Amino acid sequence: MSLQQSDLEVVPRDLTAYRQGNTGIDYVHRFDSGRPGPHVLVNALTHGNEVCGMVAATHLLDSGVQPAIGTLTVSFANVPAYESFDPAKPFDSRQLVHNFNRVWSPQWLDGSEDSPELRRARAMRPVVSTADHILDLHSTSQPVQPFWVYPAFERNAAAALAIGRPDVHLVMPRGLGSGTPVIQHGAHGEASGAGVALVAECGQHFLRATSDLAIEVTLDFLAHFGLIQRDPAAAAPGPQRRFELLETRLIQTEAFRFVRPLVGFEEFAQGELIATDGPDEIRAPCDRCTIFMPARSVIVGREAVYLTKPLPPR
Repeated sequence: MSLQQSDLEVVPRDLTAYRQGNTGIDYVHRFDSGRPGPHVLVNALTHGNEVCGMVAATHLLDSGVQPAIGTLTVSFANVPAYESFDPAKPFDSRQLVHNFNRVWSPQWLDGSEDSPELRRARAMRPVVSTADHILDLHSTSQPVQPFWVYPAFERNAAAALAIGRPDVHLVMPRGLGSGTPVIQHGAHGEASGAGVALVAECGQHFLRATSDLAIEVTLDFLAHFGLIQRDPAAAAPGPQRRFELLETRLIQTEAFRFVRPLVGFEEFAQGELIATDGPDEIRAPCDRCTIFMPARSVIVGREAVYLTKPLPPR
């Protein structure tokens, strides 16, 4: 997919005014209602080019949203990657070194490696660890239907179904398969945990509609947990489509190629060829295998494609 600069409906803005929050951690803002209730974290810019989260987070801060109960924390995560944005290469500001959304395990956080993303994750670790519920705002490189992503715990499914938009769910029964994301850090990655942690993939990175949806989903999430009042004009949830992540395939060689141009949500029959990767073939492991987030460029070591199967409706 190639974008012209005229296609960039929403681009990064200067976030300097939001750097000094009130937590001692740059770009992290906390609002305590003084009343009992959950601690909800809204996190933006896990990836630097996913600007819809920035729009939603600045909307909360600029409009002075205050929680009626509990505590609201608003964070901007990978700001250095965000600040590297070049409109001539709009996809390249995803990360500087490491994928911020794959390093949330003790092996990475307590390890000896260093990078801007690891330093930021270590600084934000107390923020993520102490949140009862997490909404992590993302977007996609292709203009596909928005969708939730979450570990396959009933607490996550119940919240996503109740919120109702997006109306597509990518459910991870065995994790992501390529690292530990923010929403699986600590207790949020355990069946015994009590908190909800969801990713909302709100649409293509630079579309105005994507940022609009990110704001709506954020307000819906806060209303679901009682921090703000629900919009009385909000539509009731409609039919939902759910998919189970079967495996995440990584790019192994520079010879990786899909069999045809793909954007996501294409279906393949069992055994049908999806891609080749040097001498290896990626074939559909089941009938109606539905692909999510096919790589838009070949970068060895990064995710090639997520292979899923449809789940029965609920």
